[in-house]
Amino acid sequence: MSRWTELADGVLVRRYAELDLSVGLVLGSEQALVIDTRGDTAQGAELAGAARQVTSLPWQVVLTHAHFDHCFGTAAFLPAPVRAHARCAAHLRQTAAAQRAEWAAHYRAEGHHETARALAATEPVLPGHEVHAEAALDLGDRTVRLVHPGSGHTDHDLVVHVPDAAVVFAGDLVEHGAPPAFEDSHPLEWSSSVDALLRLQPSTVVPGHGDPVDREFVRGQRDELASLAKLCRAVAAGSLTETEALRHSPYPAETTRTALGRAID
Repeated sequence: MSRWTELADGVLVRRYAELDLSVGLVLGSEQALVIDTRGDTAQGAELAGAARQVTSLPWQVVLTHAHFDHCFGTAAFLPAPVRAHARCAAHLRQTAAAQRAEWAAHYRAEGHHETARALAATEPVLPGHEVHAEAALDLGDRTVRLVHPGSGHTDHDLVVHVPDAAVVFAGDLVEHGAPPAFEDSHPLEWSSSVDALLRLQPSTVVPGHGDPVDREFVRGQRDELASLAKLCRAVAAGSLTETEALRHSPYPAETTRTALGRAID
């Protein structure tokens, strides 16, 4: 089940039951911006078709980060310009094969054989336009900002700020409905990056997974991430044991162990 929801004039989110994923579409008078492209070639084609039902404008693509569920569907949007943080392409080159193998096996184990086959056959498109600290895109009567607020979920997180609508598409820097994922994370920096996101003064934040949220929700998650970072530092310094950190963590034990491993390594 999937649907478009208009958050503000010409600012839409599309929600998917698959991985509870959220992707975005921002419309200007001359161009459209697609935010993330789903997890394989077939899923990307579905999204492209759904976007074409909304607009016939030429489009650009921005990828919030290099995890497969956000970027393996990009081929359906070519020859559109594809933008991402400067470190995104390198991460894709280094990890795409492993991501594909891991998640195709996951889908096969769950009996989702069609998804597994589609993912196994997908060769992700590398972004061709690098963003470093910030970039502005003129869509015609609307300027969108691409901002790297710092490391957090990855070292190349990119958020999409639509200032005239006070909306930020946060990628997986913000999670709703599940704990943040720390496998490629920078736990000691994540809360500061969320602080930078909050300084954009959004009224609505679209997580990479889950429903749109408000600033109060994001502040609460920022505080949880700051608390976890403090625990990680204490374990690294030897003033707290891992067992004690697990007991005090705002997140489940498995999530916390992953964060500790990333912080202490």
